[in-house]
Amino acid sequence: MDTQPTHEFPPFFRVHTTGRIQRYFEHDFVPPSTDPHTGVVSRDVVISPENNVSARIFLPKAATADTKLPLLIYIHGGAFSIESAFSSMYHSYAVSLASESGCIVVSIEFRLAPEHPVPACYEDCYAATKWVGSHARVGQGPDPWLNEYADFQRVYVAGDSAGANIAHNMVVRAKNNTESMADDEFGFKFAGLIMVHPFFGTDEPDELWEYICPDSAGVNDVRLNPAVDLDLLSKLGSERVLVCVAEKDLLRNRGWNYYQGMKRSDWKGTIEFFETPGENHVFYLFNPASDKAISLLKRIVGFMNPGAGSQVQE
Repeated sequence: MDTQPTHEFPPFFRVHTTGRIQRYFEHDFVPPSTDPHTGVVSRDVVISPENNVSARIFLPKAATADTKLPLLIYIHGGAFSIESAFSSMYHSYAVSLASESGCIVVSIEFRLAPEHPVPACYEDCYAATKWVGSHARVGQGPDPWLNEYADFQRVYVAGDSAGANIAHNMVVRAKNNTESMADDEFGFKFAGLIMVHPFFGTDEPDELWEYICPDSAGVNDVRLNPAVDLDLLSKLGSERVLVCVAEKDLLRNRGWNYYQGMKRSDWKGTIEFFETPGENHVFYLFNPASDKAISLLKRIVGFMNPGAGSQVQE
């Protein structure tokens, strides 16, 4: 039966009169594998079967029984409503991150809006991060790779676009949940937060956000625009932050405002800012071999390996 759309949010999804959700583009799926070019090995794990929360873990070729590796928790983008940790695009990017940084990557698969409105994505990523942390607390967690190779003194969390938004909100929540506790919420402290082209909205009302987040407070909802609450920013549970933006990205200004807000707040950490000139939102995912994409990747890798020459850019 033909139906008419009641809501349209190109290029993400439309909603029909029957309630059916139709995405403009469905992502593909690639299985875990051994990458022939880098030697990075990947495997999938189920974290919360009742909520369909899972992850793909990437182990770099550098892994040995004698060496503990940094751990990067990665949260994919897609306006909270599309894409997957298991798509070819995000699989390839996680392989690059693991290979270039020499870190273990845990790429989270979370429930998508609008079928699962915000805050489902926050809850899923929080649960996945607590699952990662279970390996630090007891040393005998459910995943052998994390037990054997992960250095829980060097845990980073990163995300792009909506994933960066989720990463920020998770780190803030962890800090606020643990202020009166002897231990950390996750069993480890974040060594750094990396946000690439963060989805913090614009100064105009965001109809997509309003639809997928029914209890939203609008353009100044602190989940969408963290810079409106400097007190909350000051409680960020990480001592280092990297904010990456693209010059032609419509979301660029809110990324800059976040950077400036962190500097004005009472937060005691170090924040770095990196801008790619002449590029649009998440350009590096679509053209990963370009010089600017490689430069951005090196900047992220340098942040995770500060001894290798990462420099603060004011």
